[in-house]
Amino acid sequence: MNSKLTRSQHKTICSQLGRVKLQLLYKASTHGFTGAAFHQRCDNHSPTVSVGYNASGFVFGGYTKQPFSLSGQYAHDDRAFLFTFSGEKLIKYPVATPGNAVRMIANAGPYFGEALVLVNGSKAVVHSNPGQYYNFPPAEMHGNNLNLTECEVYEVEETTELEKPWRTVIWEPEKRHELIESIKAYKPTVDSVSQARILLIGSVGAGKSSFFNSINSVFRGHVTGQAMAGSSTTSLTTQFRTYSVKNGREGKTLPIVLCDTMGLEENIGAGLDVDDIIPILKGHLPNHYQFNPSAPLHSGAHGYRKTPALNDKIHCVVYVIDACKISIMATKLEEKLAVIRRKVNLMGIPQLVLMTKVDEACPSVAQDVRNIYRSSYIKKMVQEVSDRLGVPLSRVIPVKNYSEQLELDMNCDILLLTAVTQMLRFADNYFDELSDQFSSTETKE
Repeated sequence: MNSKLTRSQHKTICSQLGRVKLQLLYKASTHGFTGAAFHQRCDNHSPTVSVGYNASGFVFGGYTKQPFSLSGQYAHDDRAFLFTFSGEKLIKYPVATPGNAVRMIANAGPYFGEALVLVNGSKAVVHSNPGQYYNFPPAEMHGNNLNLTECEVYEVEETTELEKPWRTVIWEPEKRHELIESIKAYKPTVDSVSQARILLIGSVGAGKSSFFNSINSVFRGHVTGQAMAGSSTTSLTTQFRTYSVKNGREGKTLPIVLCDTMGLEENIGAGLDVDDIIPILKGHLPNHYQFNPSAPLHSGAHGYRKTPALNDKIHCVVYVIDACKISIMATKLEEKLAVIRRKVNLMGIPQLVLMTKVDEACPSVAQDVRNIYRSSYIKKMVQEVSDRLGVPLSRVIPVKNYSEQLELDMNCDILLLTAVTQMLRFADNYFDELSDQFSSTETKE
């Protein structure tokens, strides 16, 4: 469930409300243009921002600190306002009659006095009647187009900074250099393995390919985009890809391989097939294997490795989760992740979680990435990921990928390099376990 608000519009709305984050609760095209669907998703949540979209390109709506309900009554709110966008600029229309700021109607969506109603009468239409409750020019508000193409409701969540960071990070050039040198010097503890293979698993658009591009950028010294990445409703990655990272353009290949897969999708027969996980973990898949979401991998596939070596197998699994979508993760997607986790556990492979897009999730982090471990909101998101995926808090690592930047940022680099360091440490755990098993077998013999 993706927000229709642009990043600029999102930031502009938040700037009117303080240090806040907008969490998407209801999307009419997904949940239904009905009052029942709206109330089921939004009642008892507050404050909220409601946004309507029409075919004429207008984006408009309202804010209220009052929670919606089915009471049928008016609610007082002296801070409520309606708004519309003129380009990137937000135009506000404050409430004129605070005692009638919002009304709780069962068969309608967001109901602002009698002035503006989104999803009116459980239909994809707008009721517009400026005057006593809110005063606005209809042509400016919505261009007199009362047909809705979309309606969204967001809960407004405060983001606060903690006095002490909940994780310690050294934000210094020396630390960045230390992390880079440590990764370059890494060597797997098993002689037959030259590179640690890290498998990235995540939903469409979570940032798997972007993570590789970001790590590659750090070691190239400039922002790059080798892996296909972007925003789409279906996976841009359709092949199993293995990416090595070089230290500079002509430099030595680093001792880590990032393996990318199709994005997970909630629907059956779409995205990565969970039955392909075991062959991937065991190292049967060749680079550039073309996924078929409607048919699992079979041993007769072109390039299938029937007897993979330890160097071909996966040594650590990393789940890539979008921080902006944790709270609205679809149940079916969560169930797929649970199935995959059980399969990985049976293989004895260490697992981590990479939480991406932290700057989009929290305004204070967007302002300064060094606030990441002072943000109570990011800490809450890490806790939620831990609870929903069943992994310890220490295994959830927030990062910011390079997506719109043209130049590298030292603080982003430190977060990314710290994540890679943890992956290599967990790969070592896998190698150590293999060594222990081998030693135990030799002792018995």
